[in-house]
Amino acid sequence: MQRADSERTPKRPRCDGSPGTQPSTPSAVAGGVSPAPKLHPDLRTWNPEQVCDFLKSSGFQDPGLLDRIREKKITGALLRYLDESHLENLGVGSLGERKKLLNSIQQLSQPDVRGVKVINDPIHGHIELHPLLIRIIDTPQFQRLRYVKQLGGTYYVFPGASHNRFEHSLGVGYLAGCLVRALSEKQPELMISERDSLCVQIAGLCHDLGHGPFSHMFDGRFIPLARQGLKWKHEQGSVDMFEHLVNSNGLRTVMEQYGLVPEEDICFIKELIAGPPESPTNDLWAYKGRPVEKSFLYEIVANKSNGIDVDKWDYFARDCHHLGIQNSFDYKRFIQFARVCQVDKRLHICTRNKEVGNLYEMFHTRICLYRRAYQHKVGNLIDIMISEAFLKADKYIKIPGSEGKTCRISTAIDDMVAFTKLTDNIFLEILHSTDPNLGEAREILKKIECRNLYKYVGETQPKKGSEINREDYEGLPGEIANAKPATMQLVKLTAEDFIVDVVIMDYGMEDKNPIDNVYFYCKSNFNQPIKIVKDQVSQFLPDKFKEQQIRVYCKKTDEQSLYAAQQYFVNWCAGRGLNKPQDGDVIAPLITPLKLDWNCQKSAQSPATPQETSKARQRLFRDGL
Repeated sequence: MQRADSERTPKRPRCDGSPGTQPSTPSAVAGGVSPAPKLHPDLRTWNPEQVCDFLKSSGFQDPGLLDRIREKKITGALLRYLDESHLENLGVGSLGERKKLLNSIQQLSQPDVRGVKVINDPIHGHIELHPLLIRIIDTPQFQRLRYVKQLGGTYYVFPGASHNRFEHSLGVGYLAGCLVRALSEKQPELMISERDSLCVQIAGLCHDLGHGPFSHMFDGRFIPLARQGLKWKHEQGSVDMFEHLVNSNGLRTVMEQYGLVPEEDICFIKELIAGPPESPTNDLWAYKGRPVEKSFLYEIVANKSNGIDVDKWDYFARDCHHLGIQNSFDYKRFIQFARVCQVDKRLHICTRNKEVGNLYEMFHTRICLYRRAYQHKVGNLIDIMISEAFLKADKYIKIPGSEGKTCRISTAIDDMVAFTKLTDNIFLEILHSTDPNLGEAREILKKIECRNLYKYVGETQPKKGSEINREDYEGLPGEIANAKPATMQLVKLTAEDFIVDVVIMDYGMEDKNPIDNVYFYCKSNFNQPIKIVKDQVSQFLPDKFKEQQIRVYCKKTDEQSLYAAQQYFVNWCAGRGLNKPQDGDVIAPLITPLKLDWNCQKSAQSPATPQETSKARQRLFRDGL
């Protein structure tokens, strides 16, 4: 950072973990001070000559002062940190002149608060949003998110999980602004412009525009079955919907009024949401919206390198709040220690080395949320049933699209006019319809409403190295149907009676440790990035970062069918070499003893032999005395 004089460095205001929102403005100057027309609205981009132009336009024509500004290399980034002592050293002798100049600089730095709105968010408190963000929010495409549940079918299990994608998107836009401003204030040399900051906030705000009904149920379960072979994710939908939002609401000119360049910045915002068209390599910079010097900006909203981003921070806090689960990760602390360092030829967001334990805690929070809520066995079942109902209703649903076309549920993703109209409300439309063509779909949804759900049969895990491949998922119900125990008289079940849900639990990067892709810095050198391996942190950290769980459900709900399904399932686990289900000895006591390696596992809760049982009983009573 350049110094204003050889003796002192201008003091910057302290930055806490959640910096106040400072909206940008289409005009660089408030209160009547007008810089020369050629000056960029963002004063942080001014060089010393442009600072001189501003001073001259503000009535300070002293050649000596202007020469000293050039000599000391006072840039726009430093201008706002000058105080009276600095101005005196620069030769502004009169107290009145110093006051006048400081007033001009302060007015220059003050945002135009017209159009800013304050929203009382239950997670982040009172947050301010830039006028351009408000214009985006007040569109049909964004308001649609009010009618898309954040956690889909999980709401039927956790009654507090009634929140929607709308409020989550507001939170991510706010946090994106917090992080980018904190970096800008701590490191002015990064030259983060108001354009950059505003684009990052817009990307955070709009990153979930592409979610369909019941959020991840739509792109994770329904679309892969309804449009087999199509690789479509909600990020692509968000990019398409954002472009539709901008074009259909005439926002290009509004973006220009706030200093954006739509031809460049719309591309940048799309890349922040979904990444580049092709994966970046170590040698090639695949992004087009910003040069490699701004690479760190791509790690704020959707961090492809290690998964630490503001999207997670908001849904950790918001989902835990509504689910009634404790959140142990403090994003404000991360912002406090966030710093950009150069790694090879790229700039990355780094954090202090002492924060490595907290980052492991963050990913532990993530996996706990997945275990307890996002992949809850009943919540997943309800998502499966909703998806099944949508598949049966798909060809009978007509959604008006563009140019007079109509779309199905599954084809609305190709037409943003139709997709704007597709929300969770489609559930109620099917449920309350009288169309006989929707009869099967309606019956499934009625079962959900009346809690007459398919029956949970059991759960198992494959042993290490024997995970089930994705291409084999489709044949699993048939395998279980063929696993009827030969010696037992059971109700005959077919593949159509079983649902097999293969659930993947990981830290967000499949079997890799995301912390291996995080860079840290030390107190002794803020600019030297380092990596910290797991063994340098703790011996209690996990050795595996991915596991597979196999859950089985039965569509027949009578007791005889459920009992039969349990015997089929346990017998299938034994024959396929899977781990014994936790309740295997209870639901299938005639089958589990036949699998020798299942009975060699010794545990304190279930001694393997009568002798061990006797010893355990003697030890229990002896300890009790």
